[in-house]
Amino acid sequence: MIYSQAYSSDGLLDKQIIHETLTRGLTGKFSGQKVLVLVPDHTRSMPMAGLFPIIVEILHNARQLDFMVALGTHPPLSQEHLLQIFGITFEERAKRFSKIGLFNHTWDDPSSLTTIGVMEQDEIKMLAGDSWHPSLPNRIDIRINKLALEYDAILTLGPTFPHEVAGFSGGAKYLFPGISGPEMINATHWLGALAGVVGTIGIKDTPVRAMIHAAAQRVKTPLILAALIVDGYDLAGIVVGDVIEAWSQAADLSSQRHIRWVETPYRRVLSCAPTMYDELWTAAKAMYKLEPAVAAGGEVIIYAPHLDVVSHTHGKYIYEVGYHILPYFLQDWERYKHIPLGVLAHSTHVRGSGVMENGLEKPNVRVTLASKITAEDCARLNLGYLDPAEIDVESWKNREDDGILYVAKAGEILYRKFPSL
Repeated sequence: MIYSQAYSSDGLLDKQIIHETLTRGLTGKFSGQKVLVLVPDHTRSMPMAGLFPIIVEILHNARQLDFMVALGTHPPLSQEHLLQIFGITFEERAKRFSKIGLFNHTWDDPSSLTTIGVMEQDEIKMLAGDSWHPSLPNRIDIRINKLALEYDAILTLGPTFPHEVAGFSGGAKYLFPGISGPEMINATHWLGALAGVVGTIGIKDTPVRAMIHAAAQRVKTPLILAALIVDGYDLAGIVVGDVIEAWSQAADLSSQRHIRWVETPYRRVLSCAPTMYDELWTAAKAMYKLEPAVAAGGEVIIYAPHLDVVSHTHGKYIYEVGYHILPYFLQDWERYKHIPLGVLAHSTHVRGSGVMENGLEKPNVRVTLASKITAEDCARLNLGYLDPAEIDVESWKNREDDGILYVAKAGEILYRKFPSL
């Protein structure tokens, strides 16, 4: 069921339409209830600071209103960082918003999680379909942040973009993996790796999305979604309604707004990762969103002169295995099966698609990192290296006719080549 929606096909929504759409969709839904609002962190573009007071105003008659940042495995945010995301000062936090909880999800704290069910192998095989592989778990313990079960309703407020693991982000993904335990995080990401980025990203119906929705059915707390279609840091659309149906409509709108189709694949891409990606774990979206539009043997340069960390959470494991194509791991599974599946998935997503020939990796695309991560570390990670100081950004612009693409803010817009006839 859809409660309200607004979309501009060629522009942006003004403040009045945003307010009216959210008011129409949410007013009266949570009167006297205890409500938890799930939101993204700073690695997702959206006007959170502008939306936060609107949501608080509309839900003024809720018995309790709290917000949780659905971090997945991203590091917890400091109190100062939380206030920055919500656009409020310490004084406003202490006075105007003193009764509102602002929480981080902690995926690796067992005391914060509770089990709501189990996926057995038969269900996993059914959901995975043709992407099933014996490397997937035989059994998945579906754990979620236990606070989610202590509320009368959960409202998810977040954007929908093409996504390398789920096809499109948003919706129930804010539950799994957003506020879930490591089992669902690892299983969904590895299933996405088995399906492959090119065969997943920008596609609505994927095995991972099916797994996410199957897990979400175990959540007994009523779910409502305010799905956002973001353009820059402004809104082009809002869909408020049932978590499945509203997400489905948002994914359709995102496919219109966030996919750039190209006739001829590019030879080289300078893919500029914005500073909101403060580790390669997230900045790698600058690769994911470009690979489908790069010619075989081409190159994607992840240009991130600000970046000096591979992963705050998973760096140890990533340095242990490096970045490799999927068949590299599958041909020697006994050697790598001890590595968390989410880490292996990240590795394959960054390295992209390819094949093994005579025991050697043959990636379809060369991946080069231009950041503060050293040449020695890039070699260890199995990535190319460029000194960002030696890159003349201006020389990359307006050269699409030469097979060269410059992307000023990479990570959210998907580039794809039109299918061959």
